[in-house]
Amino acid sequence: MEYQWYPGHMTKARRMMEENIKLIDLVIELCDARIPLSSRNPDLDKIAGKRPRLILLNKADLADEQKTAEWTGYFEAQGLFVLSLDSRSKSGMKAIDSIVARACKEKIERDRKRGILNRPVRAMVAGIPNVGKSTFINSFAGKAVAKTGNKPGVTKGKQWIKMSKTVELLDTPGILWPKMGDPITGLNLALIGSMNDEILDPVDMASKLCEILKEGYPGVLEKRYDIDEDGQARDLLEAIAAVRGCIKKGGEPDIEKASALCIDDFRQGRLGRITLERIPAQED
Repeated sequence: MEYQWYPGHMTKARRMMEENIKLIDLVIELCDARIPLSSRNPDLDKIAGKRPRLILLNKADLADEQKTAEWTGYFEAQGLFVLSLDSRSKSGMKAIDSIVARACKEKIERDRKRGILNRPVRAMVAGIPNVGKSTFINSFAGKAVAKTGNKPGVTKGKQWIKMSKTVELLDTPGILWPKMGDPITGLNLALIGSMNDEILDPVDMASKLCEILKEGYPGVLEKRYDIDEDGQARDLLEAIAAVRGCIKKGGEPDIEKASALCIDDFRQGRLGRITLERIPAQED
């Protein structure tokens, strides 16, 4: 199936971001460390313009540690400021202030020459739905100042939050973009929960997830579910259904229930630390 989700409120949210960008010194872009490229909204390049960009690879505790290091190097090579973190446990949060100061060094120096001292850096926090923006803000602030939820669409409008004497954040709703183009990008976003699950096909998603895991992380499914990984994805889901007691009346395996279970296990990190994307091949 084609994985696409762009409800009307996202158009309104994008317009709001475009209207407020003139107030912004720095764009803090949260990405999901499991899909660093797919979770970057290409529309942000147009909105942010030439402002400095800080990439936060959030949910790094769920991602492959070695691959996260590789992705960090990949983005830094493009002149971006990058930090991996886990907003829920606050791992990596202590480095935020110093990296914001480095990213906005020129702005702070300009202010100093004009005699403007201690004006807070104004940063826009942007990203796709369910990437953890509100959790990041609450962890950064040290208190609950933004609504959180484990589903897309929790943040509905803009919200200015004073984090400290040196940083003010503009929280914005999570937005996707109208046309994904690459079907793999849409699948990746669906798998991490950035789309409305109610419009998706869990069997198709879980089947493709099984294929990705067999190639990139052989043995993971076998270890988690005590099944033989050989065979087609449908066979694996039937085996998972049997092992986990996902059975319909009459003894037929409940593939949908087993698929939802498999997807949830991936999202919650029960399958281990997994990164779905590889660094793009470098062109000569």
